Amino acid sequence: MELVNNGVVLREDRNLLVVTHLSQYLDFITGFGGLIVPLVIWLTTKDSVIGMNEHGKSVINFQLTLILYLIIGIPGILLFGLGILVLIFAGILSIVMPAVNAIKASNGESPSYFGTLRFIS
Repeated sequence: MELVNNGVVLREDRNLLVVTHLSQYLDFITGFGGLIVPLVIWLTTKDSVIGMNEHGKSVINFQLTLILYLIIGIPGILLFGLGILVLIFAGILSIVMPAVNAIKASNGESPSYFGTLRFIS
């Protein structure tokens, strides 16, 4: 499906939305790709794919929130010992939430990441 909006052709590409969510798993493979790849996909296709702006912002906000959890959790281990709980929470979220939201994207639903701070609105 294509829509024309101010001379820009918008297309519906649910597969690209799913790839955007699943590309967060690159953190487990390369250690750094989970933020860079979705950011590049979002910035290059946010004006041409229906729903990409919403999904891309959600992915970037989620990745930035995970980084913040790590920044808080690592010193929290030394200071209070409770930082390990923050790291376990972040680890579980980083495994479960991209898959859940990839399924939502394939069904045409809006993304919702639990525990995410909105850096980009």
